[in-house]
Amino acid sequence: MRIVINGFGRIGRTVLRQVLSLPQDNTVEVVRINDIAPLETCAYLFKYDSVFGPYPGEVTFSDECLKVDGRTIPFTAEPDLSAADLAGVDVVMECTGKADTLDIAERGLKAGAANVLISGPSPAAEITLVLGANEEKLGDHRIVSNGSCTTNALAPLLRGIDDAIGIKSGHMTTIHCYTGSQPMVDAPRGPLERSRAGGVSMVPTTTSATKLVGKVLPRLEGKVSGAAVRVPAISVSAVDLTLTLAEPLNIPANTALQNIFSDNPVIGFTNDRVVSTDMRARPESLVIALPETLEANERQVRIFGWYDNEWGFSARMIDMARLMAGR
Repeated sequence: MRIVINGFGRIGRTVLRQVLSLPQDNTVEVVRINDIAPLETCAYLFKYDSVFGPYPGEVTFSDECLKVDGRTIPFTAEPDLSAADLAGVDVVMECTGKADTLDIAERGLKAGAANVLISGPSPAAEITLVLGANEEKLGDHRIVSNGSCTTNALAPLLRGIDDAIGIKSGHMTTIHCYTGSQPMVDAPRGPLERSRAGGVSMVPTTTSATKLVGKVLPRLEGKVSGAAVRVPAISVSAVDLTLTLAEPLNIPANTALQNIFSDNPVIGFTNDRVVSTDMRARPESLVIALPETLEANERQVRIFGWYDNEWGFSARMIDMARLMAGR
């Protein structure tokens, strides 16, 4: 699979780290990186990462190429990707965060690539897909949104439980680390509370995940509400979900969860009493924390799970790209 990373920010760089960790003879190849930032800066930010630590290999750059462990990856700075020659490229990973219009979203296709995968919610996408929730709807769609990190954590969990037991209603709170959409010092943003310094306060806000769940799982639209609290942590977030089930549980909730998701590759479990930093660089979309499960009664259960909103989401980008390229 030949991929292009368009936008070498948090997700673009994390995708590259994961691709480079695969065996040398693996079928995933990054054939180009495109970003308007200087190559020197991009190489530096790839080599030294405040979340995942320094890259363990050799990182250099020269002649419009990023060089990592002997691999040479062409690096371009096209502000409009449609001007590039991407013939033979299977998937453009659109990681700029700017693909909100069809004009931008389809530039990879205009350049000759077979597919575009957007690393976030986008009204310009033909469909929003989440692995473990609705990937069977891929069909012939060529511009696909991979949803949000929280949607990837929540939707497979809801799909599995609704299939097995049924969901009457629920509420989810994501306890989310700060991101680049928040200022590090008080500064004007859209919502007033999002104008406050992200590194020092817990900030109540909204989440797109519950709206996206309605797109991904239409049968649950209107059944699950959601909110977010941004917290002063640099990585790893959590889902705190309370569900009213359609049918009573006749076994312990943790047993039911492990039965439902025993063979699910995007849902993991931990029985340890961990904290968020222990979950850094976990590849699952969600890691259910079994000690945190609570049962109010036979129909109401609280489920708590961790997700690395960068590493896990980037892993799903690669998985989804494989699915799209494999058609």
